[in-house]
Amino acid sequence: MPARTGKEFIDRLQSQPPNLWIGGELVEDPTHHPKTKNAVRSLAALYDLQYDDDLSEVMTFASPSTGDPVGRSFVVPQTKEDLQLRSKMHKVWADATLGHMGRTPDYMNVNVMAAGMAGDYFAEVDQRFGENIRSYFEYVRENDLALTHALTNPQVDKSKQANELDDPYIALGLVEETTEGILVRGARMLATLPISDEILIFPSTVIQGGAEMRPYALGFSVPNDTPGLRFQCREPLDQGRSHADHPLGSRFDELDAMVIFDDVEVPWDRVFLIKDIDRANQAYAKTGAVLHMAHQVVNLKIAKTEAILGTLQTIVDMIGTGQYPHVQEMVAEVIITLEIMKALKLASEEEACMNEYGVMTPARRPLDAARNYYPAVHKRLVEVLQMCSSSGLIMIPSESDWEGERSADISKYLQGKNGSAEERLRLFRLAWDMTISGFGGRQALYERFFFGDPVRMKHALYGVYDRSEQVDRIKEFLANDQWPEE
Repeated sequence: MPARTGKEFIDRLQSQPPNLWIGGELVEDPTHHPKTKNAVRSLAALYDLQYDDDLSEVMTFASPSTGDPVGRSFVVPQTKEDLQLRSKMHKVWADATLGHMGRTPDYMNVNVMAAGMAGDYFAEVDQRFGENIRSYFEYVRENDLALTHALTNPQVDKSKQANELDDPYIALGLVEETTEGILVRGARMLATLPISDEILIFPSTVIQGGAEMRPYALGFSVPNDTPGLRFQCREPLDQGRSHADHPLGSRFDELDAMVIFDDVEVPWDRVFLIKDIDRANQAYAKTGAVLHMAHQVVNLKIAKTEAILGTLQTIVDMIGTGQYPHVQEMVAEVIITLEIMKALKLASEEEACMNEYGVMTPARRPLDAARNYYPAVHKRLVEVLQMCSSSGLIMIPSESDWEGERSADISKYLQGKNGSAEERLRLFRLAWDMTISGFGGRQALYERFFFGDPVRMKHALYGVYDRSEQVDRIKEFLANDQWPEE
């Protein structure tokens, strides 16, 4: 099957709807439910871009299995040029959402690609697991499936290990192995984009302890309509308002969910890893998946920063504040952030190298820098947009106001320097949705913890970054009192 169209994505969701629970009710059809239909349409529009005449060469490539066009995010990069072309594909989707849909399908596509190519890593546990992950990669690619995933345990008592809780199956764990597969029970967070086809439970990277924790070392996949599997979604941020009122929330609320496995049976051909803590903890790093995922994310953050910069400058122009030095300084901060992220992306591609599984893999150092830098700086980008908008983020009547009985008042008093009141209000409502709306608040928290706890992230960077060359240089300098010669 070639790359999907938007209609094909919608048709599959209708025929195999995920088990979503929102507001105490089962969502029978996510393609028409008022809290999910707009995000579904946005995803469908992304899939349709694969068939845009001007973009098809960027968005797709020939399947190695069938020769049909398939999504480029599934490509196995063999050269730096392959990475650069895939990067363009990521950017097309990221630009379409202004960088405000954090889990578009290409994020998990590069994950399953890297894991599939690293079949030997999983085969060291069980030969079947290596074949399973290779086959799954091909299956997802050839059917252009959208995946979600979930990594962390429910926050019940973080002072205890999962096996120490009163119920050892609050966290997702292995119940038993059968002739048909494995039985799993428990929950995981945080499944973003549950309006998708399947869930990939990739091994968590934070399993601590000994043999008693082996049941929690799991890697498998199942369709999202599997019996016993259900998604408890958070309160939606799409409030059913117009695109003018909620320009981002009405389009890009991808939803987040706790995924519950109520004695779910996973067939053996969908099992990739069980009961190997060391291999589970190293899976993302050893397969290279984390680097390909980070490469996609950096493209997304570049698109988001460009959207913030574009919104910021348009506001500055709209209200005539561009001549003020402090405003120029704040706009310059956003420009600097953008150029740093672009430079880190380019460095990751230029310094890429072939990994042991035959995949050209982006360089770790620039991506680690980006993963630590952006969560810290994003809050400043939001602050800059707030400060340059000031009270304009508060005085933003809705579409029904500027089209209503008092439209003349709004047209007179809320016009901009170079735009009508409607143009100005649409612009400021976009800035509001980026910063202080419910959607904007979720974005802020999401960015802060996108790749994990910021403190742990920096501790990890401290542990893996080789500083020996710099240390040796300083020691050599201090030991050489003869240079320069007198």
